[in-house]
Amino acid sequence: MTYRVVQWSTGNVGRNALVGIDAHPDLELAGVWVSNPAKAGRDAGDLAGLDRPLNVAATTDAEAVLALRPDCVVYTAMADVRIMEAIDDLCRILRSGANVVSSSPVFLQFPDGVVPPEMSEPVRRAAAEGNASIFVNGIDPGFANDVLPLALTGISERIDEIRCIEILNYATYDQKTVLFDIMGFGRPLDEVPMLLQPGVLTMAWGSVVRQIAAALAVELDEVGEWHHRYPAPETFEVTSGTIEKGTTAALRFEVRGLRAGKPVIVLEHVTRLRDDLAPAWPQPAGAGCYRVEVRGEPNYTLDLQLLGSDGDHNTAGLKATAMRLVNAIPAVVEAPPGLLTAKDLPLIPGRGLL
Repeated sequence: MTYRVVQWSTGNVGRNALVGIDAHPDLELAGVWVSNPAKAGRDAGDLAGLDRPLNVAATTDAEAVLALRPDCVVYTAMADVRIMEAIDDLCRILRSGANVVSSSPVFLQFPDGVVPPEMSEPVRRAAAEGNASIFVNGIDPGFANDVLPLALTGISERIDEIRCIEILNYATYDQKTVLFDIMGFGRPLDEVPMLLQPGVLTMAWGSVVRQIAAALAVELDEVGEWHHRYPAPETFEVTSGTIEKGTTAALRFEVRGLRAGKPVIVLEHVTRLRDDLAPAWPQPAGAGCYRVEVRGEPNYTLDLQLLGSDGDHNTAGLKATAMRLVNAIPAVVEAPPGLLTAKDLPLIPGRGLL
């Protein structure tokens, strides 16, 4: 069966999603929505960076792409600084009858116990009204800390702690808003960026902790946050701009699910802008990795190393996020209506991609 797909936005993840839609034998690109008027009218192949046209022109007209009656919309628009607007977008798409796979807002990966019900209920209602399904995922939050840890616990005799870690250098990540304004890189250490405001880490990654706990039937006493920043020893350049001496150049944080005062499920990020920074912090396998540690009997450590064909691990991360969504489309379209999580879907192989 062929599923007709609309790509919604063509930024870092959206461009890769377009390539993935074109490569998937069961998918047909029906339309492309863009927010930038300068992209309107351009061919999807051009926007995706392909060397050939896909014969689908981008448009800023949302009603026009929804009128195409797609089976699924791949929603990859930035939501970090426009959460409620993104939720409104998703509700509009779902009410139209289109299923959705989305990279944001990330708390919809598993919102129960993470955000107030009024933030997720509109999405659930819209899905019911449109008789459609929505699946929010990616690589992190997503595959690296839902499928991988849950699979690994299946070969455990006893579990004392589960820790999911992203260990990456973001120097080549070309997203100034995320890097500087949201994460606070290149900002003074005494300036608290959006990501480190109280409760924001838990809203963004609490879904990881809560979903693992739900899958393992674990009652958590609370979910807490911790972070530490490391200054630049001298001024240096990254793809998104300049990191001045003394400003934030590395960030480590944890979202901790606690039981009896002990962390039992932890989401950790170790983010550097240079490999030599904060040498005592966890180091990656390869150029960068997602690590799952299950402590108990026995102890397990699983490293998922990332590397794009261009030699950049950040390229691989963007592609992984896009393809987690694109490859899930058939399963999401065939699933019962509603807000889906990784627990609701079957194993999703790369069918037809070999």
